[in-house]
Parts: sequence; C-alpha cells; structure tokens
Amino acid sequence: MEQKTVHELVMEHRDYVVALRRHFHAHPEIGGQEYETQRKVMEELRAMGIEVRVAAGTGVIAELKGTKPGKTIAIRADIDALPIQDEIAQSYRSTKEGLCHACGHDGHTAMLLGIAKVFVGMRDGMEGNVRFLFQPSEERFPGGAQAMIADGAMEGVDAIIGAHLWQPLEVGTLGITYGPMMASPDQFTIIVKGQGGHGSMPHQTIDPLYVGAQIVIALRNITGNNIDANELAVLSVGAFKAGDAFNVIPDSAVIQGTVRSFSPVVRDAIFEKIEQICRGTCIAAGATYTLESYLGYPPVVNNPAVARIVAEIGNEVLGSDHVIELKPAMVGEDFSYYQEQAPGCFMFVGIGNAEAGLIYPHHHPKFDMDEGALSYGMEIMVCAAGKLMKNN
Repeated sequence: MEQKTVHELVMEHRDYVVALRRHFHAHPEIGGQEYETQRKVMEELRAMGIEVRVAAGTGVIAELKGTKPGKTIAIRADIDALPIQDEIAQSYRSTKEGLCHACGHDGHTAMLLGIAKVFVGMRDGMEGNVRFLFQPSEERFPGGAQAMIADGAMEGVDAIIGAHLWQPLEVGTLGITYGPMMASPDQFTIIVKGQGGHGSMPHQTIDPLYVGAQIVIALRNITGNNIDANELAVLSVGAFKAGDAFNVIPDSAVIQGTVRSFSPVVRDAIFEKIEQICRGTCIAAGATYTLESYLGYPPVVNNPAVARIVAEIGNEVLGSDHVIELKPAMVGEDFSYYQEQAPGCFMFVGIGNAEAGLIYPHHHPKFDMDEGALSYGMEIMVCAAGKLMKNN
C-alpha cells in the first residue's frame, strides 16, 4: 500500500484536532494547575502508542523514535490558559468562570497532538526521532520552560521548533524572522518615600506624588535620548499609585513598568539610567526610593539556518507570497530557554479572519481563531521537523 503524504495525513486528522482544540478551550487551566489537560494529553498519546512521562509538574514529554537513524527534533506547545472571562458565543466557550484560552494555547496543544498522530502514520521509514514537549505555565513568570529542561526535555535534541497561533496575521499566512523574534520582558517597581501631610500645607511635606511624576516623565525619555536609535527597546510605565484622599499628601508613591529589549547591553543601560533618574530626582527633592527589577525571559532569537528550512516549507505549503518576514515583536516568550539548548525557530501561524468576525487580539475576552490555521500549522511543523531530522 502506498504511504500517504503529509498533507493527506493532516487532512485525515483535521477534525480530530479541531475537536481537541474545542475540548481544551472549554476546559482551561492556569499555569501550574493543568492536571486535567495533562491527563488528556497523556491519554491521547498513549492511545497512539507513544511513550509519555510527566515533566515540570503538570507538563508532558513524549518521544516517537523512527525506524532509521537520524536527528532528534523537539516540537513544543504551551498548554496553560489565562485568568480571563470567556465571552465568545460558541458551543466550546469556557466552562470555568474567570478562566479562558484567550491566547491560543488550546490550539497549540491540539496541533501538537495532531502532529504526533501524523508522525505515527509516517513512522515506518522515519529517519530520526521526534520529541513532543507539552509545557505548562508559559503565561506565568518564571514560565515552565526551565522546569521542562531540568526534567530532560532537551537532552539529545538537535533542533527545536515551536509556533504561536497569531491573530494579527490572516489565516493562511506564516510569519517568521531569521534572527531576533521576541524581546526580553523585564519589569521594575519604584517606591518613592516622602513625607506626607495636609494638602493645604505642601511646604511641610516631601510630596512623593510630585517626585514620582517627574520620574515617570524622565523614564519615558530614556529610549529616545539614551539608547542608540538602531537598537530595539521599549520602556512603558503601566502603574502609578499614590494617596487615597483629595486633601492629603501621601507618604509614598509606587511606579511600575516594563522594559523590552533584545540585548543585555541595552537592558543594562536602561536599568542603569532608571537608577540614575530615581537617585537624582529624589536627592533634589529630599525623598528616598527603592528600585526593584525583575528580569524576564531571554529574547527569542531564531537560528537562521533552522528558520530558512521552516520558511522553505511554508513556501511549499502556503505559497511564497504567504510567508512573511516579520519585524521583531516586543512581547516575550520562554521558548527562548529552549533555544539556549539547541538551534531553534519560533514561528507565527496566522489565525485572523475579519470576514468571520475573528478580529479580537490575544488576551481579549472575545479572542477566537479561524480553526483552518490548525491544519496549516501542523503541516508546516511536520514537514519542517522531517527535513530537520534528515538535514546534514
């Protein structure tokens, strides 16, 4: 009997994958609590005859060994949901109050199970091995990638690929970079200590709100005035809190924000400048401060050789005019930790469809996807992994 093509196998399992995606969407679990998701993933893999094991608490590692020697390629999916109320008017709407797959991880999990099914159908004659990584806690810092790696996820792996279903891209398109893809998502908290008092007598106080406002304004100038314009960097203040009453000058103010960058040198320069601004502004006003920084994931930087292989497959599956070289995104992803262990490529698979009303962004209560993207993502990753297994 003639062996089926990858495309034929993907189409054969299309309904299975869509059904799984809807199951996971209806039963979301946040990071560190993906017990039912883990159980379902292991149940499906075991039914395929694939060996599985628990990893990172609520994650899963599985591997399918080919019948011929070759490289070991890992494919990663994140499995956690978000603490967001689901507002989609669909039969698969979340059954859990305040929890929702508003970022597409339900699709990632379903796609990887579909990919495993396709590889099982290709195992005879398969050169190399495929390792399937179902990672928990991507949405919750410090993420689950490091725990997966500590449990052996990357041992013996020659290359790794992963995908994010991406609403800004139309369904039927693939977004990729050949270098920097996603930034380091760092955080900071500044607490300004002053001396409170009555609003009618500001001369008797050291107003932390006023000092904090000067700091906020100065912070917004760092990336424009102190960082090389050729470098990618963002600094945003997301919270500024001080006081409770209209006529009372408070004792303290709290400023919180994020820094996004692709270079440790740029990151260090930004945080050094934040420190200088806080110190100088507070000395001038007679206030004091504390600065706490929380360094997030390393930047996601695609290996050019692996990315070229993924792009070539994308051209074959979607057509060259549907493979888009993207500018780096300033969001973060702990897929970067896997790329520190082996050459890797992260890709964006388009799920947007304005005509169908699928226009809501990630982390929105009405986020949903064009499920046709699941088949595209599966075929690209299966073919890319197959080529990487044989690539010399």
